[in-house]
Amino acid sequence: MQKVAHLPRPPRPQTDRAGFGALRAELHSRAADQDLIQVWADLPHAERRFVLKSAGLHEDATVQIRQLAKPEREAVRSAIHRMSRYASGLKDQLNQRTQHPSAELASHARQAIAEGNTKAALHWLSLIEKGVA
Repeated sequence: MQKVAHLPRPPRPQTDRAGFGALRAELHSRAADQDLIQVWADLPHAERRFVLKSAGLHEDATVQIRQLAKPEREAVRSAIHRMSRYASGLKDQLNQRTQHPSAELASHARQAIAEGNTKAALHWLSLIEKGVA
């Protein structure tokens, strides 16, 4: 009896479930530092110096990111993330600021002054001074 050798079946292509293929591609890109290379290329010289200093590195800002060792690139990436989070936090704080409560009392005082009502203006000013608002 003659043995028949079966050829291995080619693997069936897997469908991209829930976008994991795109995520995998992004992770491979990050592992190759493609995102960091792009960010570094877009940074002006002065900002590169600032990032390097924040990362604790003493490299020249004209150096290409590929010339840095992997630990140095990770330090640069961490510095950029820290700076980005800090900037986002400041932006959020500025967006969440509302008018100081005493501003409404001050507008009442201005209106009273415009109307010539000194007594009412002094009342509103005293509330502001007491810190009621």
